[in-house]
Amino acid sequence: MRTILSFSYYDLPSYLKTCLLYICIYPEDCMIYRDRLIWKWVAEGFVHHANQGTSQFLLGLNYFNQLINRSMIQPIYDRLGMIYACRVHDMVLDFICNLSHEAMFVNLLDDIGNSISSQSKVRRLSLQNKYEDHQAKPLTNIISMSRVRSITVFRPAINIMPSLLRFEVLRVLDMSGCNLGEYSSLQLNLKDVGHLVHLRYLGLSSTKISKLPAEIGSLQFLEMLDLGGNHELLALPSTVCNLKRLIYLNISPCVVVPDGVLRNLTSIEVLKVALGSLSIIAQELGDLSRLRDLRIFFKDGSLDLYEGFVKSLCNLHRIKSLSIVCYSREAPSYELMDLLGERWVPPGHLCRFLSHKPIKLSALQGWIKRDPSHLSNLSELSLMSVKDVQQEDMETIGELMSLRLLQIKSTHQTQRLLVIRADWFRCMVVFDLNCGSATQIIFEPGALPRAEAVRFSLGVRVAKEDGNCGFNLGLQGNLISLRQYLCVYMYVGGVRVGEAKEAWAAVRHALDTHPNLREIGLFPHPPIAEGAHDDDLLCDSDEEN
Repeated sequence: MRTILSFSYYDLPSYLKTCLLYICIYPEDCMIYRDRLIWKWVAEGFVHHANQGTSQFLLGLNYFNQLINRSMIQPIYDRLGMIYACRVHDMVLDFICNLSHEAMFVNLLDDIGNSISSQSKVRRLSLQNKYEDHQAKPLTNIISMSRVRSITVFRPAINIMPSLLRFEVLRVLDMSGCNLGEYSSLQLNLKDVGHLVHLRYLGLSSTKISKLPAEIGSLQFLEMLDLGGNHELLALPSTVCNLKRLIYLNISPCVVVPDGVLRNLTSIEVLKVALGSLSIIAQELGDLSRLRDLRIFFKDGSLDLYEGFVKSLCNLHRIKSLSIVCYSREAPSYELMDLLGERWVPPGHLCRFLSHKPIKLSALQGWIKRDPSHLSNLSELSLMSVKDVQQEDMETIGELMSLRLLQIKSTHQTQRLLVIRADWFRCMVVFDLNCGSATQIIFEPGALPRAEAVRFSLGVRVAKEDGNCGFNLGLQGNLISLRQYLCVYMYVGGVRVGEAKEAWAAVRHALDTHPNLREIGLFPHPPIAEGAHDDDLLCDSDEEN
């Protein structure tokens, strides 16, 4: 087997050999997230520009796919069948670890002194802890750390992490998932990060930090900064504006971004950030011409803020993924999405659009009627607060031929019946349509021919009033590609307990007789209380919609 692996390895081009060897920093059976791995390759200098206009990440993505095609790494798929992570077979990992040891490429160290090598020529460190209960001391057995270029720490091996002052040429520092909070026993001073002037990659996601030191502004070459999952972190220091080479920035929704920061991040390609009521920050987004992935959180809003954001969005011609999330508990406001429908023309390469802001589907129809090609590559559409889905709306969306995921949650429905036609959604894999208690959804024979996961709602009272007392939803002999799950939200408010049980039994029978399902879900709203009498009337609340 080693001979076979050797043939496969030595057949790789030199740049893929380096990228594959780097994977030995991960422990056995570890799930390796694709994007993080590629950003590390970029930071290490393994990804080389084809030309100045090419995104290094997209070139690294090509490297990643080549390793999969050559069966050197094993892909992990999401529910849409898209690769988002990988694993390495144990024998491949053992093979590349041995090669790494021979070339002194990566040093694997744990808290009991078990290491491939601890020589002075250390270039890359992977700190792992196989025995979580072992009381460890910080590493002292490395003669010199001045040449270390990369450190990846896996929880709880953070306890053996030495002071950052010991490193002089570090390019990659990944402590994601390690506890760096104030209650940690770790004596690691994050202020020392300012000493790492060569740093390209800084991974601090889910580390429980409450403050980012101002010294981070000294990292003139920093390209990737991941602060996601740190809910204790409330603000960025103003010195972040000095990070002009930053390509990737991910922060939690609660973090405040100072004025003027975004305007300077002209190299940014991926931005996951929160906006408050500061319209000046929304306007600064328009200067980020290389942005291709934007996830933005609105905590509150005003017309000036929305207008500034939409104006900026019109300047972002490389956008491929746009997510808009709102945490406001105020009354629904359609101003932002109305402005988007009127003033924004989605680029033809847009492949993902998510909105947690209230939206009328007239905005989507406006984009399509202007030029259907604007959404020709859209594969994921998630609209979590829609007012009144009509049959013509479903027809418009159903004709988006690249659509693989659809999530719609509707409020204030007036359309009592939605029929999913057989000639719509020909590429749909995940279908999720929740229209509350005021609508019943029925599938035509042949509908959703490629759907593997389906979730939809049933208004029991509406179905009975419209004569569908057998609750025939078109499930028998239909949805032939279902592999993952089929879930039905049954809204039983306004009917008798006996009628609700009858509907439950009919739908349950249809689900149980479906030949391909692994998982079945049937959820009544409101729940039917145990021991309730058949003549009792179930409440119908506004929250059901």
